[in-house]
Amino acid sequence: MSDNELNSEINRRRTFAIISHPDAGKTTLTEKLLLYGGAIHLAGSVKSRKAQRHAVSDWMEIEKQRGISVTSSVMQFDYDGYRINILDTPGHQDFSEDTYRTLMAVDSAVMIIDVAKGVETQTQKLFKVCKQRGIPIFTFVNKLDRFGKNPFELMEELEKVLEIRAYPMNWPIGVDGAYQGVYNRQLAQIELFDGAGSQGQKVLPSVVGSVGDPVFSEMLGSGVHQALCDDIELLDMAGDSFDLEKVRQGELTPMFFGSAMTNFGVRNFLEQFLRLAPAPAPRLSSAGLVQPADSKFSAFVFKIQANMNPAHRDRLAFIRICSGKFTRGMAVLHNQSGKLLKLAQPQQFLAQERTIIDEAYPGDIVGLFDPGVFGIGDTLHEQGQAFTFADFPVFPPEKFARVQAKDTMKRKQFVKGITQLTQEGAVQLFRQADAGMESYIVGTVGSLQFDVLEYRLKNEYGVDILMNHLPYELARWLVGAEVKPKSLRGADRGMFVYDVKERPVLLVSNEWALRWVADNNPAVEFFPTPAVRE
Repeated sequence: MSDNELNSEINRRRTFAIISHPDAGKTTLTEKLLLYGGAIHLAGSVKSRKAQRHAVSDWMEIEKQRGISVTSSVMQFDYDGYRINILDTPGHQDFSEDTYRTLMAVDSAVMIIDVAKGVETQTQKLFKVCKQRGIPIFTFVNKLDRFGKNPFELMEELEKVLEIRAYPMNWPIGVDGAYQGVYNRQLAQIELFDGAGSQGQKVLPSVVGSVGDPVFSEMLGSGVHQALCDDIELLDMAGDSFDLEKVRQGELTPMFFGSAMTNFGVRNFLEQFLRLAPAPAPRLSSAGLVQPADSKFSAFVFKIQANMNPAHRDRLAFIRICSGKFTRGMAVLHNQSGKLLKLAQPQQFLAQERTIIDEAYPGDIVGLFDPGVFGIGDTLHEQGQAFTFADFPVFPPEKFARVQAKDTMKRKQFVKGITQLTQEGAVQLFRQADAGMESYIVGTVGSLQFDVLEYRLKNEYGVDILMNHLPYELARWLVGAEVKPKSLRGADRGMFVYDVKERPVLLVSNEWALRWVADNNPAVEFFPTPAVRE
């Protein structure tokens, strides 16, 4: 394949995540983007959970029941010459770890903000990760069909809370939070909500192309029109000028107003976003930057999912392609194990719908059958190369429970299920020192993960469990000469356990207890994650 062909394929890729606080409309916006891409013909409203249709991107049964996303979905489709990879992340804060890993695999992010609620806590956390990674952020202010905050107030909130300047690409039309539509600044045209109930949008171009056009005044009424004129004048005079370089560096966010539920402003947002969002970027590795246009194939694993198809009991590893061309059946080196693997059945996704693919390019997300070799963060590359991509962040668990099978006859299924779900990265597994193997200690970032663990063990592995929540909130990995339960003073103030790699870990209930143990064991170092020292 020529360099020109490879570059052409790279430049038409757009790989992005959608981030937001729960209930801001993330999955609904994803659905509408898929609708425009022709990937689905009837969008499933996330609100109508009791109806037959569910959102395409929510595939796990528990998601359909609760109306929330708890795993990151991957969806691919074409639109207007672009190949789009959307990663729909879990909105619930208990699944932020999965979201952080997903953000390692994207080149930009779409941040959804509820027009009435503004910047919420989970949005702040996710934004912070994007900022750390220098990911360009595009803001979609959602639910414009409802009463909402003043747009200037929202801009100020972005600047104060998230410390990022905003450039509005369009502007809400209406007074005191009762909006009728938007004014497109670039095209100088008005787009009003379609009152006919078709949930589309009606575009009404101006004759002259200026917000001062009397045609606008007739359509809107003089009061609303005057308010719009004043707002646009203020924006043009005092607002930031548009600077694509600042957008790419994550210093300026293009801001769009619309309503995913009614489809209003979604198509315009998609087209502008595709034009402005970056193509696949170089990736940092142990051997320096890996350029997408490098002819040799490389990729990393950012997600592992068991039982996407319960009938087949399969495990899929999701990889993000970083360089070169991927072809079906190619042999690649799995850096961590040193094994040569043949990638025989690569798949791309529309939630649960899968298609076997013959080729893929940098920016694409591909699913590979996992024979139990892959781990999150693993590097794949062609033979003759030797590097690993930058490490993934590890999050210390904050909630703990003792988990065992109700029926001891199902111990084998229990061990298999809990081991596979641990490899997905949803929970962290520990065993208590000097205890038998009937039970495990499970650590999670949030309590909702326990519900998902219990649900999936029952429904995917046929195992009912007994779960006993433990009073610990901190885990510390211990480094020192021969750290053992008996040699650690104050180990009885917490619980001494080993992780899956047999590294000693102490679970304690609070910072005070941790300080006491640390002060009484000066030869031992305490780390919040195992990645500091292997």
